[in-house]
Order: sequence, then structure tokens, then C-alpha cells
Amino acid sequence: MTTTTAAPTLTPQDTVSGTAKRVLLLKPRGFCAGVVRAVDIVKIALETFGAPIYVRKEIVHNSYVVNDLAERGAIFVNELDEVPEGMRVIYSAHGVSPAVRERAKELKLKVIDATCPLVTKVHVEAIKFAKQGYSLVLIGHRDHDEIEGTQGEAPDVTQVVSTVEEVAALQVPDPDRVAYLTQTTLSLDEARDMIQALKVKFPNIVGPHSQDICYATENRQVAVKNVAHGADLVLVVGSTNSSNSNRLVEVSQNLKTQAYLIDSSKAIQPRWLEGVNTVAVTAGASAPEVLVEEVVRYLQAQGYGSVEEVEVMPENVRFGLPPEIVQAIASAPPKNAPSLAVQ
Repeated sequence: MTTTTAAPTLTPQDTVSGTAKRVLLLKPRGFCAGVVRAVDIVKIALETFGAPIYVRKEIVHNSYVVNDLAERGAIFVNELDEVPEGMRVIYSAHGVSPAVRERAKELKLKVIDATCPLVTKVHVEAIKFAKQGYSLVLIGHRDHDEIEGTQGEAPDVTQVVSTVEEVAALQVPDPDRVAYLTQTTLSLDEARDMIQALKVKFPNIVGPHSQDICYATENRQVAVKNVAHGADLVLVVGSTNSSNSNRLVEVSQNLKTQAYLIDSSKAIQPRWLEGVNTVAVTAGASAPEVLVEEVVRYLQAQGYGSVEEVEVMPENVRFGLPPEIVQAIASAPPKNAPSLAVQ
């Protein structure tokens, strides 16, 4: 673990009980490769085709990002029936079911698929297991967009479980033909406990060749685990409907370190900082860095004069753009060519 430190001169009011007040800024944090890709897809589509561009569901689960894209001309809808026939629509990073894809064809919509490649991997696994005759157990949260999309690949053979207790109540046609998959944004500990319970209940159960929990979800949780013991408080920047952001709060709380999920610095309650020397700050995979910077500035204004960036592991993953966007850029007239630099 490497640490980069920027430590301004502290004044007496910068201490609590004689100890310097500081911020530990976790790295990696914030946008993952799937989110960068999805947000870039919407921005490029707006520049290439012009507004309006319709987006089914929130492109990523962050209110700041959604509001910013809406101001640029994106129109967010819950279902495809809200999109005028023949218009262009983008699927969110969380993926969609085959039923949604079929409805898009019926409405003659021009589709751009921003599904995260790691979510697509889970869809492919679900299709494979279903074709091989397995009962499928999907570990995740029923009301999450990602689970709805994955379950839709094989709804007749798929059951969703969210707790160990639900695992115990499972009934399947053939206990020897069971497979499991997981939502990509689960807590590592949460998933581990349910997978273990499944293996006890169904000794011959099979799973994916590699874990479904995405690299970014895992890395951000590992970073919290590495730093939480040295902090009095953990602030997680992210929206309330962001699964991976909520899991970061849970990881910290499970380690007995108080943690709160905040959409922005405006959500910080002054009482949270009472008696707190060290605040660790991180962000969910759909939270932009601008919100993290605002939180750090707020804490500095409250006397947390030392800011240390703590890098737990490097993260250099990048995903390519979907063919619909690449082809559109290639065929666009020069005057309409997007100026956006894709990360």
C-alpha cells in the first residue's frame, strides 16, 4: 500500500483532544470503467446525433450524473413505451432482459447498448446454465435493475435470493442440477456467506469460472477494509440507490467504524464530526470525482487540515465503446464529429 501525503501547517483549532484532524482519501474510489464507458456513451451520442437522446432507467445510479446528462439533452424514461417510435434509446449500464430488447424492435427504436461488459458476462453465464438444464440461483437484490435484467434471461428456471435464510428455503426440481450467479455489486462478505450456504444445501452446485462481483466493487471494499480500522468515521459518496455504495457503508460498519452514505457534502451532519480525528473518504463506482472534491473541501473548512491519499491497489481497467457508437462516429460528417475525449 502506498500513501501520498499533502499536509498543510496545522493550527491549534485543527485538533481534537490534541490529535491532528485529518482526511484519508481512499484510492481506488469513484467511477469504474463500466461507468466511464456508459457516461461517455451518452455524451458522445448527444454530440453525434444531437438531443434528445432517450435513456432507459438511470444510466448509472447517481443523481448528480443523471441530472448533468439531463441538462445536456438526455431524457430518462422508466420503460421503452415512453420513447416515441423510431427514436434513439440507450440501455443503462445495468443491462436489460430479452423482453426489453424485443420491445425495442417492436417500437423500431435505434438502440445503443451501454450495458457494462461485466454485467453482460453474467447474462451469458445465465443463458449457458439454463441451456444446460440447471436450476439457476441468482444472488442479489430483487429490486435492482441488474437483477431484473439477468433474471429475464431465464425467468422460468431462475430464483433470486438475498439472504442466507432465503437460501435455506429454496426448492428446486433436481438438487444435483443447480448453478449460482451473483449481482456484480454485492458485498464480498455477503456473497461469500450465501455461496457457502448454497454449497451446504446443494453439494453439487456449480458456479461461474470467475467471480461475478466486479473488480471495482471488490477494490473499493478492500480499500475500506484496509483503512477503516485507522479512521473514526467513513464517508461514502454515492446515491441511495447505488448498490455498491451502500455495500461500502456496510463493510465499514461491520468493522465497527461508523459510516454514512452521502450524495454530496451538503448531506454531512456536523454532529457526525464531533470527537472525530480521522475521516476516511471514498466513493461508490458511480460517483464522480467532483463530489469527492467538494467533500474534502468541506472537511478542510471544518479544520481537517491534513489530507492523505491512500492507494490500496492500482486500477487501470478500460472498456471499449459499443459498435453502435464507433460506427456512428466513423460515419458522422466532420462538423458533427464529437470533441469528447473518451477516458
